[in-house]
Amino acid sequence: MANAHLHLSDYLVPNAGATLAPLPVRRIGLGDIEDALRQGLADFLAQPSHLLFLGFIYPLAGVFLGRLAIGYDVLPLLFPLIAGFALIGPFAAIGLYEISRRRELGLDTAWSHALDVRNSPAIGSIAILGLVLTVLFVAWLVAAMLIYQWTMGDAMPATIGGFLGDVLTTPAGWALIIFGNGVGFLFAVAALLISVVSFPLLLDRHVNVIAAMRTSIRAVRVNPGMMILWGLIVAAGLVVGSLLFFAGLAIVMPVLGHATWHLYRKIVEA
Repeated sequence: MANAHLHLSDYLVPNAGATLAPLPVRRIGLGDIEDALRQGLADFLAQPSHLLFLGFIYPLAGVFLGRLAIGYDVLPLLFPLIAGFALIGPFAAIGLYEISRRRELGLDTAWSHALDVRNSPAIGSIAILGLVLTVLFVAWLVAAMLIYQWTMGDAMPATIGGFLGDVLTTPAGWALIIFGNGVGFLFAVAALLISVVSFPLLLDRHVNVIAAMRTSIRAVRVNPGMMILWGLIVAAGLVVGSLLFFAGLAIVMPVLGHATWHLYRKIVEA
């Protein structure tokens, strides 16, 4: 009942020893990213989570395809939806960070412990940061649809083949690709800046959401090249994982999630 009197400001300003200051971060290299990916794969193989992610991905795919079956008006959002996984992925992977944390400490890594995050003292900050990423995701979808209407007009595709033909072989379609990817890049940079290490940090340390975001921004500033590379790896993984009817995401997303925990360990000083 003591938590009943907590307010939003309790998660945004220092309390009970929490700090607004960003934590010290290290400069990392290519070898660190490679090692984080190897450790992420090892965590996944030790505690496979593909069935969990299939259970999450396929209902979403089913809803999308069901809507597609009665009209092609959602087709322009297919690529933005796939790309949008990169925006909300850090929040969706919160349970994976907990499993990697427990495995690192030699604790039980049964999948039920992924739900232990709900009992974390930082759950309020985690929820706030997750809400921020969700707002970014929705804003990206709105922006993507506006760009489509600006370049291609208000008419929705009549067929999938016609849609692909218009996008790939017309000046309007090329403009859609250029402007869409340009705006999407800005959204991706914003998400990377505030979340690349924020969620693991909130699980691991007694900090609030502002300190976590500041540390994440500092991590990108100190390691701009490596963070760009990390973002490209995530984007490429999501594209590859989306092949074969999204089945690959059930492996790519968990591996990247576990790897993010290990990347955090390499960047943020203990």
